[in-house]
Amino acid sequence: MTLPTGTTETLTDERWLAVSSAHGIAALRHTHWLDDRPRAYEGAPGLWRAADGAVIGSGLHGRDDLASEASRSEVRLAPGEHLDIGGLRLKAISRGGVPALRVFDPEAPSRTRLRGILSFPHADAWAIPGLFRPAAAGTTTVIESVDGSEREEPAVGTIALQIAGAPVELTVTGDPAEGLSAVIADATGNVDAYRFRFLEIDPPAADGSVIVDFNRAYLPPCAFSEHYICPLPPANNRLAVRVDAGERIAEVA
Repeated sequence: MTLPTGTTETLTDERWLAVSSAHGIAALRHTHWLDDRPRAYEGAPGLWRAADGAVIGSGLHGRDDLASEASRSEVRLAPGEHLDIGGLRLKAISRGGVPALRVFDPEAPSRTRLRGILSFPHADAWAIPGLFRPAAAGTTTVIESVDGSEREEPAVGTIALQIAGAPVELTVTGDPAEGLSAVIADATGNVDAYRFRFLEIDPPAADGSVIVDFNRAYLPPCAFSEHYICPLPPANNRLAVRVDAGERIAEVA
């Protein structure tokens, strides 16, 4: 797919390629959670099971990258690894130690119907100063995903700022030395934009000062395919005000 015209003033070639390429974000057709029993799963050739934290496939045919018939009998994918077969990309992931197989299909309707990404107009006023406050040592936070699962992780901290005169304290994740991120929802959600968005934030200065540029807000993978397991915004990141900045919705045919 080529970069769409007239859909957004902030969409870059790199972002569009990551979403719309043959095995890009929008091409995810299935996510299958595995156990130790070999089974056939929709959209995936062969039989698949989990073993020792990895994804194991057997009965795969037509794999020219494997040298012998014996080696074709089974393949092992650690989380993050993938193989390409018959136009598909099969990728292993893991959540909480439970492996899953993802099937990326260039012919998935989520990809073939995608026409662009719509964004709000860029506005410098949405680059807002804030103050990063690190979490107390040993504290944790619960992260809920769209499928209802929850996991507990070490807390990173919050960023205090004001939006439209209202005080806001965003819960953030990541590494203050490398960069922070937040999952946010606001009053545009399910109205003019997807129900929540992701936001990358540059590392704060030594005194904690930081710029939160909402023009950098972008759609989560689950805005393009329902088979992702995106984290939901924590309660204090669900803003009552509108954030008319950043990506807002996928444009489909």
